[in-house]
Amino acid sequence: MAERRVNVGWAEGLHARPASIFVRAATASGVPVTIAKADGNPVNAASMLAVLGLGAQGGEEIVLASEAEGAEAALERLAKLVAEGLEELPETV
Repeated sequence: MAERRVNVGWAEGLHARPASIFVRAATASGVPVTIAKADGNPVNAASMLAVLGLGAQGGEEIVLASEAEGAEAALERLAKLVAEGLEELPETV
């Protein structure tokens, strides 16, 4: 299982607009990914309701994980997006 631990870079956390950006990026990765708070249960990263339900705050650690082929590259890109609070999925890492 590939895994990345990263702190949320968006000041407002994974709420509304940042959550939407993240969910679109997770869906676009083409790899099934889960997201969880460091001490919580993983949820589907491609589900807006599940991501909002995490209530992840700015600066809080989250865990991204996947067992699929191509997971390493997808998780690296998603981790960069979250850590840097970017407005879109980075094309290259």
